[in-house]
Amino acid sequence: MRRTQRWLNLGIYHVFIILFGVLMVYPVLWMVFSSFKENTEIFGTASLIPRHFKLDAYVRGWQGVGGVPFGFFFRNSFYYVILATIGTVFSSAVVAYGFARIKFFAKNFWFVCMLLTMMLPYQVVMIPQFILFFKLGWVNSFLPLIVPMFCGQPFFVFLMIQFIRGLPVELDESAKIDGCGRFRIFSKIIFPLISPAIITTTIFQFYWRWDDFLGPLLYLNKPRLYTVSLALRMFADPATATDWGGMFAMGTLSLVPIFIIFISFQRYLVEGISTTGLKG
Repeated sequence: MRRTQRWLNLGIYHVFIILFGVLMVYPVLWMVFSSFKENTEIFGTASLIPRHFKLDAYVRGWQGVGGVPFGFFFRNSFYYVILATIGTVFSSAVVAYGFARIKFFAKNFWFVCMLLTMMLPYQVVMIPQFILFFKLGWVNSFLPLIVPMFCGQPFFVFLMIQFIRGLPVELDESAKIDGCGRFRIFSKIIFPLISPAIITTTIFQFYWRWDDFLGPLLYLNKPRLYTVSLALRMFADPATATDWGGMFAMGTLSLVPIFIIFISFQRYLVEGISTTGLKG
């Protein structure tokens, strides 16, 4: 009876997980399969599989919108995302090292202030930031989107602080005896040892910047500067017919970089999350 009950519970668990997984993945599958359909077939049938697989939507979508090829939008997104991710990783690591290892005046106070910034909704600081960047003449450029990323991001700073605190302080003391300064201790010892946290930060920041819509919408006005997220919106035209096929085709292509990064670094992502905060 116990064995039967155990197998029954296991079967119910797996059925629930499979149904929940299908529910989560179905919108993505619907978009991918719809990209191979004609516009009239996308909403004209309940079938997920198209009657005839066609690549016309990919051809139209890659030709772009408003005379701008879609390759420009991918180039802009990679430019913005890569620089923002690099700035976030290195600046957050430096700030985290300072909070975790260096003693300075009012350290706890500044740490609390940093945590408080995590609780502020972006809508609270959106208008003051826009006014600041407008007066600096940075609007309609990537500077408002990239430069703040080089000042550290509170969430990732907190993540790395917990990881650095798990490293033995004796490593720093041994390096000091050998004549290493703060910079060499950080670059030669701490930074390589927190590689799981670094990779976790890289993956999350890449995801968030790649999917960012509000930031580019606020600061980018020229179509040639649009990122992929903004370019997808251009396919929807309330005044005329919306090219749903082209939108879904380019939306499918926009998932490829995220999918590749997730598959390539999944092991490091799990390791970075599971080991953060553990004492060495």
